[in-house]
Amino acid sequence: MHRFEELAWVDTEMGELTLRRRHEPSVDAEVYEVKLGEEYLMSSLFTVAEEELSRLGLAALAPDARELDVIVGGLGLGYTAVAALRDDRVRSVSVVDALPAVIDWHRAGLLPVSSSLVDDARTRLVHADFFALMRGDPGAHEAVPARAHAILLDVDHTPSFPLDVSHTSFYTADGLRLMARHLHPGGVFALWSDDEPDEAFLTVLGAVFGHVEGHTVPFDNPVTGGVSTNGVYVARDLLPI
Repeated sequence: MHRFEELAWVDTEMGELTLRRRHEPSVDAEVYEVKLGEEYLMSSLFTVAEEELSRLGLAALAPDARELDVIVGGLGLGYTAVAALRDDRVRSVSVVDALPAVIDWHRAGLLPVSSSLVDDARTRLVHADFFALMRGDPGAHEAVPARAHAILLDVDHTPSFPLDVSHTSFYTADGLRLMARHLHPGGVFALWSDDEPDEAFLTVLGAVFGHVEGHTVPFDNPVTGGVSTNGVYVARDLLPI
């Protein structure tokens, strides 16, 4: 097999989006990667924190919670959504992505977990702007539950390093309160970050939610031969205004 194989390419408003497969010698396995321009967005070599986003978020719900509706912001390689589907309490998973090409990749079965995702009757793939949905913008696509038990977000690098400037307001107290309107009472918001939890954003979350946690998620990095870390924020118990 060639070292790199381009599986799909599309020109988007944010730049050239590419899905490619390559052989990674350090693990002697095929690795799937998504690039936006020259920037790496995601890799199947590193999925621990994306899966922990689902596990930690759903674990924060009440022990007797059942028939759960979950909204996932950001489809990507699909690992967050598939991890949510592994929880037998989950009734539905609506995955929202602004890039139709990413949805098409999964429907075409191009990625390792695509069949687990699209063949599960509980899954709904939604082409929409997650942030517009949460704001309630006029004309925003409404093909998601009016309320969810958990909202899991994995789009931007970190709360202070968004992929697009239009996402910035989401990470304010006002933006988070708008998002929280889409949660059932007792619902959970969880967020992936490329960096470990940041005290500044924990403070912002704490102005909106009564219970806030920042989790550091370590994982083996075969490229460096060491251990890398990501972060997962978990928030519940919406505070009254």
